[in-house]
Amino acid sequence: MTDRTDTARLEAFCDGVFAIAITLLVIEIHVPHAGEVARLGGLWPALGVRWPSYLGYTISFLTIGIMWTNHHAVLEYVRRADRSFLLINVAFLMTVAFLPFPTAVLAEYVNHPAERVAATAFYGGALFVIAIGFNALWLVGIRDRSRIGHADPEAVNTITRRYRMGPIGYAAATALAFVNVWLSLATHAALAILFALSEKPSRSARASNA
Repeated sequence: MTDRTDTARLEAFCDGVFAIAITLLVIEIHVPHAGEVARLGGLWPALGVRWPSYLGYTISFLTIGIMWTNHHAVLEYVRRADRSFLLINVAFLMTVAFLPFPTAVLAEYVNHPAERVAATAFYGGALFVIAIGFNALWLVGIRDRSRIGHADPEAVNTITRRYRMGPIGYAAATALAFVNVWLSLATHAALAILFALSEKPSRSARASNA
């Protein structure tokens, strides 16, 4: 009996965890109750004061969505999974499933001057741990070259370099929370854009290098 398996069941399980985590984000956006609407002078003002929840939801939704996209890309390269890869993947998913909680903390306290630094640093720390998990998953996946078959070496090297930037970038974003909260959140948004880029060269780039 072999300890290797294909990744079909793994992908299905991961998709479920990502879907639940991304759905939980919206649960933290609460409908204004009647007393609050009356106190603030209408529904629009009551909805408006929830802007931190919208901010946290947007950043985390995009971040989880991009992580799901990149995780899908990882499993396009890693075609076989052994026990170590499966266990690392479970640990990584645990960090992803945790993200709605620091998102809720950020949404609750980013508008509180006394607590916004701690809330933003806590959020950044959670993403730093996720980035560590993603790197571990990728490095374990490519450690055995038989797992990735005839994958494009250029793409594999690009992924490795980019993922190494993740812990550094999120550590920097977390540290920036103690300098300027909004600069820290802008850094998170910039990192999301970076990791949304494809690891594969465009057709025009391939043509110019041919």
